[in-house]
Amino acid sequence: MSSPALGEFLRTRRARIQPAAVGLSEYGRRRMVGLRREEVAQLAGMSVDYYTRLERGRDEDFPDSVLDSVARALRLDAAERDHFYTLVRPADPDYNYCPTVRPGTRLLLDSIATPAFVLGRHMEVLAWNAMGDKIFDFAADPEGNLARFTVLHPDAGVFYPDWEPVAAETAAYLRRQVARRPRDRRLTSLIDDLIAGNPVFHRIWSIQSATRNSHGHKLIHHPVVGRIEFGYETLDLPDDQDQVLVVYTVDPNSAASEAIDALRARELVGAH
Repeated sequence: MSSPALGEFLRTRRARIQPAAVGLSEYGRRRMVGLRREEVAQLAGMSVDYYTRLERGRDEDFPDSVLDSVARALRLDAAERDHFYTLVRPADPDYNYCPTVRPGTRLLLDSIATPAFVLGRHMEVLAWNAMGDKIFDFAADPEGNLARFTVLHPDAGVFYPDWEPVAAETAAYLRRQVARRPRDRRLTSLIDDLIAGNPVFHRIWSIQSATRNSHGHKLIHHPVVGRIEFGYETLDLPDDQDQVLVVYTVDPNSAASEAIDALRARELVGAH
């Protein structure tokens, strides 16, 4: 069964394409920005009725060839295409979510010298290593949620000096999850809270970004050592489809590496 979010996603993708950009002549009085449904149907080589049933989220088994044609017509990139397919074919709503971190994953975390942690479906922090705790203070809130902190905590804008891109990554992560599990009430409740609690995040959410930020850079202001610019890698965990491993990286001999060394030295001093 298709997600109610499918129609919203397709409408935003229609709105960003002008007819002239795809070789169509503009005709009649246009009361909307972007492509009409009939124009998408024309580009995708299908009837208007058939495309409309797709956009309205009708419970039908749309073949790959149809989805491929619509993706090409709307010029979806790879991340958007994956998101589109997930919206059309969400996962089994009866899937039993059990956010348990495997012992092997915990051993892997402990072997990593830089900050690392595991996130669950709702961006809850399931496990972390020592340096992850030094940076994020996870132990102070062992049931903490990184999305709630990023969007709703009053100090988030200080901790993340470039807050808005971090909030956009948060929105994209949650959008992928809700596309996969549209009937997850805990997930939709979380998103409702974030949207209601922060008007800037509400605007970011409405953009409907499906970008997957699996790697990049993140600037953090730590209360002890000041600003640290990390790289990061986000890795899907095998056999744990609702969990990702996030590893922060630093270049050797960089200011970030010196900051990590300083935090590690404080930890060693405190142990004696």
